Amino acid sequence: MSEAEGPVWIGFDLGGTKMLAVVFDDALRPLARKRRKTRGNEGIEAGVERIGSTIDKALAEANVDPSRVVGIGIGCPGPVDPVSGTIYTAVNLGWHNVPIGQLLAARYQCSVAVLNDVDAGVYGEYSCGAAQGSRCAVGIFPGTGIGGGCVYEDNIFRGRDITCMEIGHTRISSSNRFSGFALTGTLEAEASRLTIAADAAKAAFRGEAPHLLKHAGTDLADIRSGALADSIAAGDKVVRRLVVDAMEAVGMAVVNIVHLMAPDKIVLGGGLVEAMEELIVGTIRKTARQNVLEAYRDRFEVVPAKLGDDAAVIGAAAWAKKQAPAPPAPPAAPTTA
Repeated sequence: MSEAEGPVWIGFDLGGTKMLAVVFDDALRPLARKRRKTRGNEGIEAGVERIGSTIDKALAEANVDPSRVVGIGIGCPGPVDPVSGTIYTAVNLGWHNVPIGQLLAARYQCSVAVLNDVDAGVYGEYSCGAAQGSRCAVGIFPGTGIGGGCVYEDNIFRGRDITCMEIGHTRISSSNRFSGFALTGTLEAEASRLTIAADAAKAAFRGEAPHLLKHAGTDLADIRSGALADSIAAGDKVVRRLVVDAMEAVGMAVVNIVHLMAPDKIVLGGGLVEAMEELIVGTIRKTARQNVLEAYRDRFEVVPAKLGDDAAVIGAAAWAKKQAPAPPAPPAAPTTA
């Protein structure tokens, strides 16, 4: 059987405002991809059909029959049960307790691995990105929220039947800011892009960030990572200070992680990091190194992610391949008397 006719794997990223399906060959080389917007609150049946049709279109573009799909890995936002393949909560879709693994397995007659989307991204960076060769890699992805994930000795760190590493929802400050649930002073409340954008909008309204006001205004929907980066590059010092303050909070979260888990790599990813890599990675690295116990200071690296938007699909496909049942052994040759 030629490589072109061999088994294929699907990596799927359901996080954020867009979904991405990528078809990989057995060496995890991409063959085709399809990206579509997600639609919040469209219902489970319609949402699953949208996922399936996105996969089907990617397979058609790769000229691959669905029967060749050996496994699917899907990275989903929020907590998931990786054992049963259930999404507990996906805020961007309005889903609760959806057995996405069973639904996709029935459709494609193959094994399905369900991961948290940040876990998928960290596993992608661990497999072939910025965290290759690590014993323990922790990923932090600041964005609208702040996601976290950990790969420890080639396994995704998780609870018995639930994903973990919800670093954005750990308390980092005594402030009364909140991020959608009762606990205040969380890392997400203090340092997400949404928090930075809200404070930047106030600064623009007060006339303290003239470039931001002129080019993005004060609407949070328009103050995205690129707008913040442009504002800083144009000399809006107050916006730079807001970003630095937020990333110092992330740096203190890194200190806590280092003291708890002693990872050798901290990988920073997401659009905010990509837009201001030097400022963000440098600030977090400096804050972490200045505040950890001396014995840990030279035992970890803080690095930017390498794989961009492909991290989650690569990681999901790689994890699906790792978790897939082994093919049956060939029958033993008959013995002769």
